[in-house]
Amino acid sequence: MLDTPDAVMAALRENDARPYGRTRTVTAEELVDAAEQFDDTGVLSMALLELMEAYEYDGERGKGPVVFARVLRLWDTDPDGFGEWARQQVLWRFKWVADTLKDNPDVPLAAVRRWHTELRDRYRAAGQDLQPYYAQRYHLAAHTGIDVQDAYELWAARPRAELSDCHACETRARARHHLAAGDDARALEALAPVLDGRSGCEQEPHLSQAAALLAQLRQGRSDEARSGHLAGYRHARGKASMLNAVGLHIEFCALSGNEPRGLELLAENRALFAVTGDPAARLDFLTGAEVLVARLARAGHGELAVSGPAGTAWTVDSLLAHLRAEGDALAGRFDARNGTDAVGAGRRARLAVEPLLAEPLALGVRAAAASGLSAAPAAAPAPRRTVEAEPEDFTALVLRARELEVLGHPDADRLWKRVAERAEAADFVHPESAELGGPERLRAELAEQRAHEALQRDAYEEGKAGLLAAAELFEQAGLAGSALMCRARTLIADLDEGDESDEGAEAEGAADGEGAGRVGRRADWAALDAALARAEELRAGGELTDDDYLIVLQTRAYAAHHDLSEALPEPAAEVTGRFEAAVGGYRRAAVELGSERRAATSRQYTADIAARQGRLAEAEAELREVLAQLDAAELPWHTPRVLGLLGQVLLQGHEPGQAVEVFHRALAEAVRWGDDSYPYAPTYMMLGHSCLQVGDLGGAVRALSEAAARYDRKGAEAVEEAARVRLQLADVLRDTGRAADAVAVLESVLLDASAARLDVRMLAQGRLDLARGLSDLEEHRDAAEEYLRLADLVAGWEDQETHTMVACEATLALARAERWDAAEAALARAREAHGKAPQVDQLAATLRELARLTTREKGEEGLAAALALLAEADAVGEAAERSGEEYNSWYLRGGSHYERARSLAVAGRHEEALAEVERAIAEYEAGGVRAESPRAEAVRLAALIEGSDLGRTDAAVARLAAGIARCEAAGLPEAAEVLAELRERFAN
Repeated sequence: MLDTPDAVMAALRENDARPYGRTRTVTAEELVDAAEQFDDTGVLSMALLELMEAYEYDGERGKGPVVFARVLRLWDTDPDGFGEWARQQVLWRFKWVADTLKDNPDVPLAAVRRWHTELRDRYRAAGQDLQPYYAQRYHLAAHTGIDVQDAYELWAARPRAELSDCHACETRARARHHLAAGDDARALEALAPVLDGRSGCEQEPHLSQAAALLAQLRQGRSDEARSGHLAGYRHARGKASMLNAVGLHIEFCALSGNEPRGLELLAENRALFAVTGDPAARLDFLTGAEVLVARLARAGHGELAVSGPAGTAWTVDSLLAHLRAEGDALAGRFDARNGTDAVGAGRRARLAVEPLLAEPLALGVRAAAASGLSAAPAAAPAPRRTVEAEPEDFTALVLRARELEVLGHPDADRLWKRVAERAEAADFVHPESAELGGPERLRAELAEQRAHEALQRDAYEEGKAGLLAAAELFEQAGLAGSALMCRARTLIADLDEGDESDEGAEAEGAADGEGAGRVGRRADWAALDAALARAEELRAGGELTDDDYLIVLQTRAYAAHHDLSEALPEPAAEVTGRFEAAVGGYRRAAVELGSERRAATSRQYTADIAARQGRLAEAEAELREVLAQLDAAELPWHTPRVLGLLGQVLLQGHEPGQAVEVFHRALAEAVRWGDDSYPYAPTYMMLGHSCLQVGDLGGAVRALSEAAARYDRKGAEAVEEAARVRLQLADVLRDTGRAADAVAVLESVLLDASAARLDVRMLAQGRLDLARGLSDLEEHRDAAEEYLRLADLVAGWEDQETHTMVACEATLALARAERWDAAEAALARAREAHGKAPQVDQLAATLRELARLTTREKGEEGLAAALALLAEADAVGEAAERSGEEYNSWYLRGGSHYERARSLAVAGRHEEALAEVERAIAEYEAGGVRAESPRAEAVRLAALIEGSDLGRTDAAVARLAAGIARCEAAGLPEAAEVLAELRERFAN
């Protein structure tokens, strides 16, 4: 019941703890009504200020001036009725009103300037410095484009004052000035203390992260832009008060080649289209969305369904028309009010910006929406070479395509596509040419190419059917040798179906008889032997070309490699013998027939098996010889796969530095030669692992982000691989202190519909990582929810140790979120799981931490509960002792004594507390070197109790001196410094 001033004040405090949003705003409105029933200026002023704040951060800033007018009437009639905080807020919120009036085109410019004068006069009367007044004049100048530099200098030259905007917000304003002047470097230099966390506030660094994104891209600081987007967008998502920032993040996606991600952001923030209380922020949001949608329209996606204002089904074209009309009209209203074109010109400049990167920036997060939109390849380490011109003459075109195909040249695919286009033209007439052959042969070759394309995209059944169809057409053309070659390739086309362990191998292996095999089904050796027998027949009769004969031999080598790989680590002698015979025969024939390309491939098979069997030096030597062979034969387009395999060997052989260099070369050469079938995703993943091992964490983040993006392009078949890479990426990000980035990556995996298809243990690991990341960010309520989902997921596992661990961590997350009843339920769950699968150290640590949190939250009143939890922790250790369970006894007992001492000290029972911490120090003595750090902390607590609480400073100083000497001897300089600072404090 809100029937007393105290009840209203209590309700105001409760509402102030709520997050900004509709619930808080409606409650604030109700509390103003409740406060009006009392003749109490203090209560009503607080209620009005709370309502104004709710409007400010819920996208309804336009209502703020009306509320503030009521505050001013109270202030002018009864200033003594305002409390100290409320008096300060009245002056502070003059600035809020100034911004709101400026950002509303329906407010005349003269009214905005009159308010500036009112602000100046009120500040003077209150004895305040006028720096905030000059700041408001600058903000208006920047908005209208009138005398901007003069206004900036008048503001920027003045020192900060009590009522200046916070340091972070002022820093952002200065940086935006430099951005508007085109000085990206200076803007980013100015923003550094905000972006690196040295300065912040309620909305910072999140607004600055959004403002910096495009400048970071233009300056080549893409790693910072990626991080700023991941962390900044998480905070801005769905918030009406961050409307302009959401627009900047959408714009960033469009200009960094991440249109699918931009569409996801548009969908996630659809409700923001209804936010109209801040016209300037709305214009920023609409313009950012228009940058994205206009780019999609220019790319030919006009009919694509997209998210827009509720109540209408939108396409790219219809949403673009809507955004353009409303945005232009709103900018026009501002310019008409201002008497300048500054707002409209700024909007047009944003819409005119072209993508800032030649290739999309891999962000590391999954973007499920319209994943096929990004037509450009992801970040590449080298430019593609200039391709040779296509012959105009059709016969010359076909002959060149055949020639390049024999060489395995990547341009062969391009030329065959051009042949198909010309052959399918309505006016095409097949040329009469003995070299070209008849139309039947051409139809067979084109069918073979279509089968090849199907196999490259892992469409095995389609590829096999295509090869068989091509074989029939070759038979009809009288080319029995080519028909046999196609049928032989069908025997290995689907050996690796369903296995993703070594992506990319089947594309070359099945489509062209090359590549390292992957574990899958066993080869049909009866059919392969029959194919070889038929090949020998046709070759004897002159009906089989040398290259087709080598392809038949290569299918056998590929199949033998596949079977041996599957049989490792202990293959039967028959399998090993078949591999040696097939690969050896293939190599000898290739050398005899002068095919350097196929001879090199045979050696790759040998090197790969050597590596799988742990003969790494042999594998490395073989692969380096292959590279030399390809270089001598001037076949550089075959090097990327050899380099990729060499990189794997080096990584396996603990040479990550060399592996990094080799993987970069492999990727560069693959891009250079336009090899779109190259296994980019796993190569980037292994590059990431290599970078991690050499300590190049930035390189690891870039490579793993790229790997995840590449897996995404493969669609549903690679969902699990993409998720696995993202879990690794999140680990790296968290280890580098970028917890918000890590959480953004994990959320993109777990909140996506594809998460339901993940392996349950991978899903569990992802949830555990996400829960821990949210805890790192002190988002304890969300962390607790994740822990509880995870506990439900693992509850039925035979491995109950995991259940115990998760329940323990959930307990602490719930306690930190101040959900004490739920924490007690989670603790009961942890106790039950511990009974089935003991985790002594973890349960005891949970009980100790819960005791600490209880004392912190409830003070002296929580002492009994805290001591009971610590007694239970001791009992857990004693039970483990009796049952013979392994646990860290000195750490458990010492930790209990330490936490008991802290709890007793909080309750004012200092002598008992000192006795307990003395016991902790004694227990830590049993831990040896490992216990020196916790022992030093116990010494600090003991000295603090002695010196501060009991007044025994001499004893405290002596204790600290001994502790410092011990820390220095144990190699703990930081602990020694902490103790030394405390000693200095007591000594003085």
